[in-house]
Amino acid sequence: MKLFLPKQHGAWAMTIIPFWLGVINGGFLWIHIPFFIGWLLLYLATYPMLLLFKRKKIPFYAKWTLIYIIPALLLLLFPLFQRPSLVKFGLLMIPCFIINAFYTSKNQDRALMNDISAIFAFSIIGLASSYLHTGIITFESILIFCASVLFFLGCTFFVKTMIREKKNVQFKWISWVFHLLLLIVWVTLGYWIVFMAFFPSLVRAVVFYGKPLSPKQIGIYEIINSAIFFVIMAVQVIILK
Repeated sequence: MKLFLPKQHGAWAMTIIPFWLGVINGGFLWIHIPFFIGWLLLYLATYPMLLLFKRKKIPFYAKWTLIYIIPALLLLLFPLFQRPSLVKFGLLMIPCFIINAFYTSKNQDRALMNDISAIFAFSIIGLASSYLHTGIITFESILIFCASVLFFLGCTFFVKTMIREKKNVQFKWISWVFHLLLLIVWVTLGYWIVFMAFFPSLVRAVVFYGKPLSPKQIGIYEIINSAIFFVIMAVQVIILK
């Protein structure tokens, strides 16, 4: 049976990076393994679940929702037994899901607000994975959350300037100014390592703009940029601990 997988390939980085930055910050427990697998399956479940709001192929999407969400919930019981208060992070994600469901029902999956909502949901998992071990929300975990939101928002701006908004000059400047302001903010706050994590994003936003890159090529460059971000942010988290 061929798996029914999300088409938003960039979401995989959002699923993985905040979670493991949180683990690095809070400390690894063996329960993080079922937690992570359960989180991945939950992400996979939300894809067909959201498509149910389009009111098309309901039996198909319902089947795949159940295929993914049942093992996801079973695996997520492991971290919940260890730290029951983790449920509050799940509750924080519910408004994000409602926003995504609204835009999906309107066939506006690519709306910027829909993307922002998803980014917040993905970034919350970094708080949860850190909280699992420590039981507290630390300054470092908040930094991971903020950095994740801002980094992936920058990725969203970049991809839109390369595909859906490639002829929109105004959107190009929004993307460039956003990336530049992030660097100014990190330098002003004295976070030079975080600055280095975000610097490649500005470079690729400017250098690649207007280039005839295919979606596959853009995806490859985004994987590389995300990997650089993860490694440098991991160094920052370790230094702050």
